[in-house]
Amino acid sequence: MKPLQLDGSAGGGQMLRTALSLAMVTGQPFRMTNIRGKRQKPGLMRQHLTCVKAACEISGGTADGAEIRSTELVFRAGKVREGSYQFAIGTAGSTSLLFQTLLPALLHADGPSTLRLEGGTHNPMAPPFDFLDRVFLPAIARAGARAELSLESVGFAPAGGGAITTTIHPCGKLAPMDLTARGEPTGTRIRVITRHLPLSIAGRMLDAALESFPCKDAAVENCEPGPGAGVSCHVESEFTGIREMTSAIGEHGVSAEKVGHRAAKLMLDFIGCGAPVGRHLADQLLLPMALAGEGRILAMSPDSHVPTNIAVIEKFLPVKFHVSDGGRGTKLIEVGAA
Repeated sequence: MKPLQLDGSAGGGQMLRTALSLAMVTGQPFRMTNIRGKRQKPGLMRQHLTCVKAACEISGGTADGAEIRSTELVFRAGKVREGSYQFAIGTAGSTSLLFQTLLPALLHADGPSTLRLEGGTHNPMAPPFDFLDRVFLPAIARAGARAELSLESVGFAPAGGGAITTTIHPCGKLAPMDLTARGEPTGTRIRVITRHLPLSIAGRMLDAALESFPCKDAAVENCEPGPGAGVSCHVESEFTGIREMTSAIGEHGVSAEKVGHRAAKLMLDFIGCGAPVGRHLADQLLLPMALAGEGRILAMSPDSHVPTNIAVIEKFLPVKFHVSDGGRGTKLIEVGAA
């Protein structure tokens, strides 16, 4: 089968991860050029290379160009095999993104699979473990996808050293999702997760979040001993049938108060838009929707990942997305047969 030709210059690692997922599900090989071409450091970094090697292992596939800094890759998947797998990124690269790359294929395997993934669990620019566990997995469960996640150890950037484990159950074809109405609010909570830092820093972060977003269920949680110091703030709102979580990760040179306020403001922006689906969840639901063949979500105005992700999905699957204005800064994203 002739490989699909994909130009990776328009996006980042998400284009590659989506292509890997769909190549394993459909059996369609692809050739991607200009991988992460507009990034400051183009080409495959260690976290992307781990996704490629993991995809090869679970599918019995091959990858030409699977090297650090490579800007071109040809990937051919074989048959996806259920089993017990362990993959280590070797840096603080996101275990969440690795999990989301492998999940669609293993949902289509013949039996259940277990994964142990080592690397970062609370990274800037990637969904933290808590988001996967409390927002993403419950959302795709509406489509029939079943997986359980557990956090073995937290891995903050830049040290990494975290680990997550998961069991993924095959489900065959996913069911269509319709997430266009937000239910009644049922609860809120804030968690500040910290390791190897004075508790006063986490306390200031929590107080700042509470100042912007008053919440009765609020706490600081100390991580188990492990490599590297870090702190993150997670603000959660639950509605009938759906959750959303906003997060901010502590950074050198950024005050604890600023991090707490940032996480809270992101949640206030989401609540104000009235949509049931947050900005980041919208991008993560595109692939499950497409694999179901139809679906619709009303989302907080999505980021630039959405159009590039849609472009890759439409290359592999006989579907067509339509994005229209939903009012109040929201977008209605629909998918159906092409």
